Amino acid sequence: MSRIYFNCAPYDKGHVTLALESGVDGIIVPRVHMEEVAGLSRCPVLAVEDMHFLEMHAKSDEMAVLELLRQGECVTLARGWEVSPVENLLAQSDSVLAEADTLDEARLAAGILERGVAGIVVSSSALADLKQIVAQCKMARTREELVAAEITRIESVGLGHRVCADTISLLHKGQGMLVGNSSAFTFLVHAETERNEYVAARPFRVNAGAVHAYVRLPCDRTSYLAECKAGQEVLIVNADGQACVATLGRVKIEVRPMLLIEAKGETAAGQQTGSVFLQNAETIRLTSPEGEPLSVVKLKIGDRILCRLDEAGRHFGMRINEDIREN
Repeated sequence: MSRIYFNCAPYDKGHVTLALESGVDGIIVPRVHMEEVAGLSRCPVLAVEDMHFLEMHAKSDEMAVLELLRQGECVTLARGWEVSPVENLLAQSDSVLAEADTLDEARLAAGILERGVAGIVVSSSALADLKQIVAQCKMARTREELVAAEITRIESVGLGHRVCADTISLLHKGQGMLVGNSSAFTFLVHAETERNEYVAARPFRVNAGAVHAYVRLPCDRTSYLAECKAGQEVLIVNADGQACVATLGRVKIEVRPMLLIEAKGETAAGQQTGSVFLQNAETIRLTSPEGEPLSVVKLKIGDRILCRLDEAGRHFGMRINEDIREN
């Protein structure tokens, strides 16, 4: 997931202030101004003198960049880079930075090999577009492949600890988080965007499920819901599979009556089944293939809901190639 850096060399305090207000992840300035900028915000400040800005026109340039990266140097690919050599570098390093002074360039850099470069460096010439670049690259970074699965079992299972994931963003109809008993089969649990006569909408919240469940995170990682905490980035997915990043503002764990919900889905490899434990309440919803929220208390056998099917196998949230069975 790409971080956004603003390159303010030559230095202009007004430009730095605007960049910080736009939400950049870091500022690049001449070394003499680092202390001054560090006093403006709790934001990483880098010295431009410590960075290499290199153009790539041939395979030898790619190899030179790779050698510097292996030596721990900070390298930024100058504008004019092409996707194929950047892919080659990303396959061998997680520290590649790339210049981008337009929204299209930034989007491209953020999506290479699905995870994007480590950082996008935007210069003062793109200051007018910086806020849009930051917003778009942080809100539209990846895509999840969802399938329509069929509900096969709904059963009340008594009390359990469930997790409410409250974000610092307002979510919209069709959006939610991917949660399941297995990392290989996750359900699109809808955000609490809908209101009824008893309960107001809480569009910042996903009542995500039981403490033991997996939740899908950015960069192809997972976490147990119980391990989520304030300040952590989580993956928000809509019914079309478009994903964005939101930050958790609070995680609330309480004992509530729970439902076990099972479903089956088809992939090219065959049929898979999966399950999830969700609170037994009208405000907790899964998501239909049309993007409509479906309350778990009105759910029926045979209903179709959106899920993500994958291969099982995680170690501390990271994908591993191992024979693992989860039931």
